[in-house]
Amino acid sequence: MLATYRTLAQRCQTRIEAWPPVVQGMFWVALSGFIFSVLNALLRALSQQLPTGQAQFLRYLAGVIVMMPLLFRHGLKHYWPRDVKGQFWRGAAHALALTLWFTALPHIPLADMTAISFTGPIYVMLGAAWFLGERMRGDRWVAAAIGFVGVLVVVGPKLSGEGGYYNLIMMASSPLFAASFLITKALTRSERSATIVLWQSLVIALLSAPLGLMQWAPISLWQALAFLVAGFLGSYGHYCMARGFGLADISATQSLRFLDLVWTSALGWLVFASVPSMSTWLGAAVIMSATLWITRRERKRR
Repeated sequence: MLATYRTLAQRCQTRIEAWPPVVQGMFWVALSGFIFSVLNALLRALSQQLPTGQAQFLRYLAGVIVMMPLLFRHGLKHYWPRDVKGQFWRGAAHALALTLWFTALPHIPLADMTAISFTGPIYVMLGAAWFLGERMRGDRWVAAAIGFVGVLVVVGPKLSGEGGYYNLIMMASSPLFAASFLITKALTRSERSATIVLWQSLVIALLSAPLGLMQWAPISLWQALAFLVAGFLGSYGHYCMARGFGLADISATQSLRFLDLVWTSALGWLVFASVPSMSTWLGAAVIMSATLWITRRERKRR
């Protein structure tokens, strides 16, 4: 069974590596989005049972634990970063964003939470042009703008209703996540993806520990196992994202984040019996159109 899995994985990897680099990058970012959607459903369930600070701390502590076998196998020297300062800046930006995100998470449906996070690509594209020197093509701006219109279709009716306050908190986390993603892109120029993922978990667990320990509540065995699963999903999701950012311009990958709305809508219905509204589906249709359009444009360009 294991040999069959390895053979299948090698075949898939060979086919993916035959694609143009930008398409490979878009694939890895899209895969990370699916993984994060599953992770977010799991974390929403856990954050409804435990204090949000504790949930944030345990999520990233679990991320460190699941990577320990790799650390023991290769040694700390193998994972020591060239830019330690950059790793801490990235972790600080992500930890602050997560504090806002976990605060709002238990109070917002998954589909709406994901749609709100889609303001992030706008901040990322601006930052990529201003700080990373990436060339901003007009079609990427058009794809992001169309996707943002889809987000407004989803979120607009809910900002003035119940949970509007938490919607605003979730929106405030978007520019901070964008800053984290931009630092990640900069780090991929000198760091390996696995190094970035390990140090993210280390730094965020360290920064989250004070609040997590102050809010500590007893956890069950099943909750502990769920956090270990979350640690694995989060680590692999960030690995896929970092690998994608290393292969393609970050601005070329951002419209693919809009696919997350499809995954979270399905998971919200399956796990939380939360049926997406008509505005959610209409917005998703607009977002999907932007994603498919820019993907075809990028493929033809290369």
